[in-house]
Parts: sequence; structure tokens; C-alpha cells
Amino acid sequence: MSAIRLDSFDVFVAIVRCGGFRAAALERGVSSSALSQTMNALEEALGIRLLNRTTRSVSPTEAGQRLLERLTPALSDIRLAIAEVDELRDSPSGTLRINAPAPAIDHFLCPLAFDFMDAYPQVKIELISDAAVIDIVEQGFDAGVRFGKQLAQDMIALPLGPALRYVIVASPDYLKKHGQPRSPNDLTNYDCIKRRFSNGRLVNWKFVEGDEEIEISPTGRLTVSTAHNELQAALASRGLAHVFEDYARPYIRSGRLVEILPEWSQILPHWFLYYPNRRLPSAAMRSFLDYMKGYDWQKINRVCATTTR
Repeated sequence: MSAIRLDSFDVFVAIVRCGGFRAAALERGVSSSALSQTMNALEEALGIRLLNRTTRSVSPTEAGQRLLERLTPALSDIRLAIAEVDELRDSPSGTLRINAPAPAIDHFLCPLAFDFMDAYPQVKIELISDAAVIDIVEQGFDAGVRFGKQLAQDMIALPLGPALRYVIVASPDYLKKHGQPRSPNDLTNYDCIKRRFSNGRLVNWKFVEGDEEIEISPTGRLTVSTAHNELQAALASRGLAHVFEDYARPYIRSGRLVEILPEWSQILPHWFLYYPNRRLPSAAMRSFLDYMKGYDWQKINRVCATTTR
């Protein structure tokens, strides 16, 4: 058997994890042809095909799947060994990969990561926006972020940022024309900007005041898929938007949007950053966790207040 480079196995795992050569090439910052050459050399050295290739998809063969099952924990152990050696350096280094929904990245992870990178200039961070529930270990992430603390038992979870709050907002012009609703039940008479998740489900609006809870299916002519688009529509006086307060706060402070029914606003759990408890985090990851635990989240609100004056 010909000599095999260790990084060839890492390339193989990345191609399977990403679902194809193009996505893996983008992740690794190389060309698809370079990865193809690496895979051809690996298969030739092993004398067996590892990937089924079609014009639309790439999947492991039976041999490839068996190799993948052995390689994934082995490569994880290698990365851990490198991380342990890295601890002997004066300061942490390496790359942290974190998977999280877009709102968590927008309002919490980005500010946190920016400040952390100033404090630890030798650490690189990849923030991957994805609302799907994935296996972060299998997908090669150091950590993930999810809503609430409903996580697998083999994960450690830490709160990321303060508790969340939904708000209903509209432009002053829209409210001048249509008036303000007095209760959630009045919203059926307004243009509510609906949001549809990628799985096709429409978002219901939930309200809580004391012991009373109300849930409505919003009605309106416009349906979008992101909170950013909801805000765009509200700012354009197209109706009422239902978004996290963090998205709307700068526009409320500047007067471009008005919060409606604040007494009915629903308080939600934190975002939680989670990571595997069955392996020792790298020095960079431990530094990131320590930095997050002591982070001043109110700093974000103060920056928003300053920029909207």
C-alpha cells in the first residue's frame, strides 16, 4: 500500500459531512478539483472506492461508511492531542467552529466573538448560521447554540446572553392610519406580517399577561422567512411584525417603530451554548467559555443605544 497522508482522511470526512466536494472546498478554502485529486489518491492507495459520486450528490460506499465510523472518533482524538500540546503555548490558538441559529449569531455570538478575538488574537472563529438540529460532533463543530435547555444528556449547556423577549412593532405611519390594538384578539383586524420556517410551518404569535395566555395565527397578505424581512416590512408600513426585541430595539429607540401591547410580551428562555462533556475542550474553547461566563451582555444594549441617538 502506498503512503497515505493523514489529512487525506480529514478531507474524506469533510466531503461526507458537507454532502459534496463544493461545500467541503468552501469550508476548507481550497478548490473542488484539489479535493477531488486528494480523494482519487486516497482511493487508489487503499485500492477501494470510498465515495459514490453522481452529478447531484456524494455519499459513502459501504467501505467508506465503515471507514468513516472509525475515522470520526480517531480524528477527534488527534485534534484533542493537538489541543493538549497547544496548551503549552503562551496563549491559546486554533479555530473554533460554532453552529447556531441566525438570531443567536446576530445579537449575541457576533459581539462576543468580536471582543474575544481582540483578547485572543491567535484564535480563529467560524460562526455557521443554521437553524437545523444537527450532531455537532459528527459535523465537526466545537459547540452549538439552541433555544432552551432541551439538549442531549452528553452535552454541557451554558446560558448565552440574557432571557429573550418577543415584541410586536409597527411604524408610526401605520398606527396613525389604522390605530393601535387594545388586546391580542384585536390583531385579526390588522395586517400581520407572517413568517414561515424552512419546514413550511407558519409562526404563531403567543401572548402572556399574568395567568392569561393567548395564541393566534396571524393574518395578513405578506409572508416572509426571516426576522430581517419582517422588520423591513414593518419599517415600510406594511403591517405589524413579531420579532425578538433585540432586532427591534434600535428602531424603537430611534422612533421608527413603536412597540404594541408590551404588557402582553412573552418572556422566553435563554439561548444556550452547548458542547460535548465526554471530551476535554481545547485550550481555545476553554478560554472562550471563560470569556463568555464573564461577558457584560448589557454592553450590547449600551452600544445599540449610542448608535441610534
